[in-house]
Amino acid sequence: MDPVRNPFVPGAGSPPPEMAGRNEIISDARIAIQRALAGRSNKSQILLGLRGTGKTVLLNRIEQLAEENNHLTSFIEAQDRGDFLSLLYPQVYQALRKLSGIEEAKKYAYDAMRALKSFVGVFKISVGDVTLSVDPDMGTADSGNIESDLGDLFIRIGQAAQAAGSGWSLLVDEMQYLPKKHLAALIMAIHRTNQKQLPVMFFGAGLPQIAALSGNAKSYAERLFSFPSVGALNQEAARLAIRLPIENEKESISDDALDEIIKRTEGYPFFLQEWGYQAWNIATASPITVDNVKQASDVALHRLDQDFFRVRFDRLTPKEREYVKAMAKLGKGPYRSSDVAAQLKEDVQALGPCRAKIIAKGMIYSQSYGDIAFTVPMFEDYLTRLQEKGKI
Repeated sequence: MDPVRNPFVPGAGSPPPEMAGRNEIISDARIAIQRALAGRSNKSQILLGLRGTGKTVLLNRIEQLAEENNHLTSFIEAQDRGDFLSLLYPQVYQALRKLSGIEEAKKYAYDAMRALKSFVGVFKISVGDVTLSVDPDMGTADSGNIESDLGDLFIRIGQAAQAAGSGWSLLVDEMQYLPKKHLAALIMAIHRTNQKQLPVMFFGAGLPQIAALSGNAKSYAERLFSFPSVGALNQEAARLAIRLPIENEKESISDDALDEIIKRTEGYPFFLQEWGYQAWNIATASPITVDNVKQASDVALHRLDQDFFRVRFDRLTPKEREYVKAMAKLGKGPYRSSDVAAQLKEDVQALGPCRAKIIAKGMIYSQSYGDIAFTVPMFEDYLTRLQEKGKI
């Protein structure tokens, strides 16, 4: 079939043609955004899920919803070696620049700019080519206590947005990379704007450990945020995610071909896009058959092994690779750290630093004390394939 009309988009963060199975999360976000404008507090959201489950896609959709509902938005992707405050600064600056052009908000935006100048100065944030041509507001956002000062800054932004009759939504992807002090300050800042009923919302996304990290940072986080789980799609949603885009192109797919795709992908959104994309390209005409899908599986796995899986494995040191290989040899996770240690014939405590480094790289996470699992779906299958081929 015509590859130009192929509706599937197996790219990182690319919006799928059919966002199946996520209606509740999107609806809850829409309600929260609209309630914020009405001065009624509502829980912010932090999306939890493994790699390839569509968290970034959802975060982008929520950003779009916020903009459609008169919210200024600031989107940040946290980085494992990045400075969160340096990423936050230009986003806040741009939001305040927009608010300063609204007559009713000018005074409040100016006050917020002064608070931002104080904040930048006390935390020595790199501002690049941006010049804040205002005097700092002495005594506001300049105590040197990140929790207090970020809260002061967010309050000023919220007041400016409120004066403009709008709201401000901050969105942060890859939250697991936030330093603990910045995560705690962020939670505190959202808490303070909630207390003052300002139209400020926060939407985040990260690996499953973020719920525990947030609770450890601030005990009230579970009351401040909802933590929707973004996982594999159920069978009905997975079938819709494949079938509807094909039918929208006036083509079709057989039921057994759909079943084969769901079995191969386990319902993970990124993999559904990859298998759908390859099956479409291999099929010469409608309907796409189960044989087309089986052929597509070889191509899809090769692409995933070369790109999606490999780039993550290549980031690990030889010692770390031995650790994840030992995990894979135990079958499907989650795994007990003690079992991995036994597989490697080493002391579990001695392996602690190695395990911590792999967690820091976002390759594995701890579901509960003593338990670990891969952050990438089907990664153990990839390692098994490599070991069977003698490549590792």
